[in-house]
Amino acid sequence: MSTGVSKSAFDALPESVRALAQADFGQVADLFRAAGFTVGLPAKGVLTVKGSQAAQLDTARASVLLSVGVHGDETGPIEMVAHAVEALSRTPQALKVDLMLCVGSIDAIAVGKRFIDADLNRMFRLDRGDLAGTFEAGRADTLIAATRDFFDGAGPQRWHLDLHTAIRASRYPQFAIVPELIADAPRKALIEWLGQGGIEAVIMNPKSAGTYSYWTAEQHGAASSTVELGRIGTLGQNDLSQFAAMSAALHALLRGEPAPQGAAPLVFNTAQSITKLSDAFRMSFGKETENFTPLQKGETIATDGDTVYTVKHDEEFVVFPNPDVRVGLRAGIMVVRAK
Repeated sequence: MSTGVSKSAFDALPESVRALAQADFGQVADLFRAAGFTVGLPAKGVLTVKGSQAAQLDTARASVLLSVGVHGDETGPIEMVAHAVEALSRTPQALKVDLMLCVGSIDAIAVGKRFIDADLNRMFRLDRGDLAGTFEAGRADTLIAATRDFFDGAGPQRWHLDLHTAIRASRYPQFAIVPELIADAPRKALIEWLGQGGIEAVIMNPKSAGTYSYWTAEQHGAASSTVELGRIGTLGQNDLSQFAAMSAALHALLRGEPAPQGAAPLVFNTAQSITKLSDAFRMSFGKETENFTPLQKGETIATDGDTVYTVKHDEEFVVFPNPDVRVGLRAGIMVVRAK
């Protein structure tokens, strides 16, 4: 087990963190099962915990999917969720939602890499093109099946929080991407909750890029979000204080309690998506450019052969600039403040 740390450092981690990093739900599953919950382990890295049959007939009971480690090198949320679930398992009757916990890229986590063949968070789509034969495509199929079974027959309150950390610095260190297609009422509730969890900015996303959170919103009617919780870090060396607000909000969500008060996040709309069309793709700034760096109208964002991407609004902000993605994938998005 590498996880990007030495064996001695890994062995020194809290037991709950080691277990979640290795997708080992054994002890937690036993505690919830002993408390009378219906517990499932439908696939490696997936745990489901549902209430009694009577509880499952309660349409007010929320179904909550928490996913971590979709990128194997984003370890902070693994630590945060491990502590949260371990604490909950000590008082299992406090759980007031049906819960699915998913550890995404188990094999990439094990070797301390972002992915094995290709980005798992681009695989949640019907047409994968030349990504169809990758290792991650098979993993995505497993998660899609488990997710379908979890939400099948669930009540109207459906949540999916896909927890990440960002590769690069950001002018808003904690931000989230929310699919536009979510219905108005649950979308409003989700954005309010994200603010209570310390999220400073929300980007409304009009189109799928193959992400897990867009898939659950589109296919299962979930109030879903890709949540970026600060900078990427090594397992066991993450500053868990940066997750304090989100940890408190998750604590409340899983227990059916009101979340702590928080400031409303700034809302941004997607102005344009920058797609890498060929190997000639070049960005006019480095991939280490901070998220939410502003560019002015007319400035060149990227060139790709005869295609030139330019800023169309008076001011647009760049998010996720990455010229090294595969041809055909999104190399960045440009956003504008919502009016």
